[in-house]
Amino acid sequence: MKLTIADAGPVSPLPILRPPAVAIPDFGHPPSLLPYGRRDSYGREPAEREVPSVTLENEHLRAVFLPGLGGRLWSLVDLATGRELLHRNPVIQPANLALRDAWFAGGVEWNLGTTGHWPLTCDPLHAAWVEAPYPVLRLYEYERMRGLVVQIDASLPPGSPALVVSVTVGNPRPESVPVYWWSNIAVPQTPRTRVLAPADRAEHFGYTQRLTTVPYPGEPGADYPGLWRSAADYFFRITSDVPWIAAVDDDGYGLLHTSTSRLKGRKLFGWGVSPGGTHWQSWLSGPGAPYLEIQAGLARTQLEHLPIPGETAWTWTETYSPLTLRRPHGPYDQVRAAADVIARALPWRSAHLGPWTDQPVTEVIHRGSGWGALERRAGGLPESAATPFADDTLGPEQRPWLTLLEKGELPGEAVCVVGPRWLSLLRTARDWHGRYHLGLNLWAVGDRTGAVGVWGEALAGRRHPLLLRALAEAGRIEGDDATAAALLLEAHALAPAVRPLTVETLAALIAAGRPAEALDLVDRLPPGDRAHGRVRLLEAQAASAAGDRARTGRILETGLIVPDLREGEDALHDLWLTHHGQNLPLPPAYDFRMG
Repeated sequence: MKLTIADAGPVSPLPILRPPAVAIPDFGHPPSLLPYGRRDSYGREPAEREVPSVTLENEHLRAVFLPGLGGRLWSLVDLATGRELLHRNPVIQPANLALRDAWFAGGVEWNLGTTGHWPLTCDPLHAAWVEAPYPVLRLYEYERMRGLVVQIDASLPPGSPALVVSVTVGNPRPESVPVYWWSNIAVPQTPRTRVLAPADRAEHFGYTQRLTTVPYPGEPGADYPGLWRSAADYFFRITSDVPWIAAVDDDGYGLLHTSTSRLKGRKLFGWGVSPGGTHWQSWLSGPGAPYLEIQAGLARTQLEHLPIPGETAWTWTETYSPLTLRRPHGPYDQVRAAADVIARALPWRSAHLGPWTDQPVTEVIHRGSGWGALERRAGGLPESAATPFADDTLGPEQRPWLTLLEKGELPGEAVCVVGPRWLSLLRTARDWHGRYHLGLNLWAVGDRTGAVGVWGEALAGRRHPLLLRALAEAGRIEGDDATAAALLLEAHALAPAVRPLTVETLAALIAAGRPAEALDLVDRLPPGDRAHGRVRLLEAQAASAAGDRARTGRILETGLIVPDLREGEDALHDLWLTHHGQNLPLPPAYDFRMG
């Protein structure tokens, strides 16, 4: 199908060593996001192009999936009314909201891994048809950070008023693994959109880094996110044995989501109508297309993980259907009770695709990555006709690791791979490249001291930019900005064309109190890198720190667009305030404040 889309761009060659930022860590948060690199090379120049899509349809609904973009359920149309039930974004515009940076708003996103938008949100998944009496679409992939296999079976059985989605998360390893899952459902938002759930209390998170237990709806308007002043989350304390959540518009029409009991968590997210929240909405979807999210997860909040035992698979079923309520703005308890009756009566609420979960695929119609096939070759995944990771998916990224399996050597400069088998094989490596990857595998299991030691030994034999950068990032994480800046300057001199390395070097120089050197580096950059929004932001920050008010002012006045500005990052606001004080109001284009 043709969509207006800004490409997510290539993956950074610099693996993500930092752990994900979380408000309240629990046992399951990973020590890093290895083996992944960032997707941070996108721009803000969308264009119309064709995107692979798969359509399911019966008498009542039409569902469209995007297998090349994380398997996103992009559209769900009620054929009786012709109305779209989801927020079908008029533009797919990546922005820095995901664990790996690039993320886009709209549809239903499947999130596996850890707190945040999952690592594969902009990556292709395998897609296939399943042997069944009616069309069943299977989306599946190997998630490399946790070592889990995700399988999503979607169908519109004949006569069903609901899209039925059966999710299976499998842990092939012998040990338990922390698991995180949330289905994030974007729906259109108006000032009169009301969100309902079978709960009278919730954990409220107002981006002040703490959870507060509150009544729901409690304060007037809490169940109308289109009226909120600021961005907020509500994690509902579901009291029903039938978990559900719904969002309906002023006419009482909207989307009802239900599930089997394993998927017990429910959440509401809204951006609020403050200048910053409104700007975020238009930044992600363009003007005039606001949305909110109703979500469903394995745990009660998104700050938690659950341990899935070794060699175990968990399966649950979700349904997505139209909902019509006759008195949507009546007393909350009465409206909720009416929705609860419909949720319980939904014919396909308890329909379980268990008969199809283990069924083999009959035709693969879209290819994901070759990482599942590599892991199967390494002995980490069993053969499976239900989720076949075939050898013909192996590509250039996997070839060096196949050589390591077959010959005990890792040739070339391979992308990062982590896991028990790879850690064992790399322990015998003696060249700088193998030792670099041994360090990454040690870091991935939380052995930072071991990783730094291995990288230091390798650096004594080869001053390679990847080794220098790894040691620098380890130092920055521990607060040693001075050493990190020195190492990154050396790395950048060896690899000046790697823009992510330029960004990290500039940030380290500013953090180390060396803004003048950061400005000198900016002056030496080629025009394309110097014009990049993140580089221009760092230039303005360095100029401000160096006391060069004229240079800072020129950047602010000519317009500063930072495509990868992070959700919750107040850098533009802080820079404006430092430069102008309270003398000039913050321009709307620079207002990304969440509060």
